[in-house]
Amino acid sequence: MIDIDILKEEFKRRFGRDGIAYVAPGRINLIGEHTDYNGGFVFPGAVEQSIALVISPNGNDMVNAYAVDLQLAASFSVNDTEGPSDVNMRYVYGVVREIIASGIAVEGFDVVYGGDVPLGAGMSSSAALECCFAYALNDFFGGGRLDRMTLAKIGQATEHKYVGVMCGIMDQFASMHGRKGSLMRLDCRSGEYEYYPWHPDGYRLVLVNSCVKHELVGSPYNDRRRSCERVASMAGVETLRDCTWEQLEELRPRLSDEDYRRACYVLGEKDRVLAVCDALQRDDYETVGKQMYLTHEGLAKDYEVSCVEIDFLVDKARQLGVTGSRIMGGGFGGCTINLMKDSLYDSFCSEARQSYKDRFDVECQIIPVVIGDGARKL
Repeated sequence: MIDIDILKEEFKRRFGRDGIAYVAPGRINLIGEHTDYNGGFVFPGAVEQSIALVISPNGNDMVNAYAVDLQLAASFSVNDTEGPSDVNMRYVYGVVREIIASGIAVEGFDVVYGGDVPLGAGMSSSAALECCFAYALNDFFGGGRLDRMTLAKIGQATEHKYVGVMCGIMDQFASMHGRKGSLMRLDCRSGEYEYYPWHPDGYRLVLVNSCVKHELVGSPYNDRRRSCERVASMAGVETLRDCTWEQLEELRPRLSDEDYRRACYVLGEKDRVLAVCDALQRDDYETVGKQMYLTHEGLAKDYEVSCVEIDFLVDKARQLGVTGSRIMGGGFGGCTINLMKDSLYDSFCSEARQSYKDRFDVECQIIPVVIGDGARKL
């Protein structure tokens, strides 16, 4: 986690007084990809990498914000209906406006913020930022009136309305609801969630950032979503979450090969998420790992959202004896998430780095992961 003392010192240097510190984490998703828009389950956890802020009211209607990492300062009124143009500051502005819209009377404040959630690694640094501000403003000006799911939705609304990213709820949910020693199964249709134990003695989670992102021609996400919607419509169900294997096989003669394979992945992923839930209840991390490999195989072959660099990293993990590995996130680049025995960590890091550099002439980034708590006051 970022050194809070650095933020406190910067706050005092800029504003001449002390402030109160808050923190909200980034996240990983163990399993359950491309299931959210199919009404299915995701399985995220909060991580120790976080966004933190130091804040204090200033007695007027102005927000004076400074982002330490970006060396970026901005000021705006809490009554401003337009807000700053800089996209980084629009996250802060959007949360302020959404908190006010919820009925909390936000007054002017000074704030310094920063973090150590890696950018571009699929760990949701923007959601961590939104949740950190939402939690702080709700605590500071609202006396904690709003619950965590409401705060998560405020973060999501900020992405939609002020940044233009039509994200789901998983990232903000995980940042708000994280619990050390637990992962969470979120039902993307109902919003219900449940904690599952995560204490993998002798194992660890490691992300490998491929440091590549392929921009594909057309709308690959929309194409896949339309495939799923077509199959669901033909099966007479609202989403593929309610389609059975028997229904899918009955429809097969009427489906294109592509639509059939997309649906096979989604139905298989539903089964894999439930298998992981059962395995975690038994502390059976070998089964968790097997399901991760099966998810990657489905994402690569049936859903076709992987790429040569990611497939290389997953294959290398398998060769080195890693318990489980798969692409994490929307696809076409980004990170793999790897579950491995502690004894493999050093050799895995060394060999993965070198072999990836030799093959692609790109330095991959190793990111150790520890499951931590959600948004909170320090």
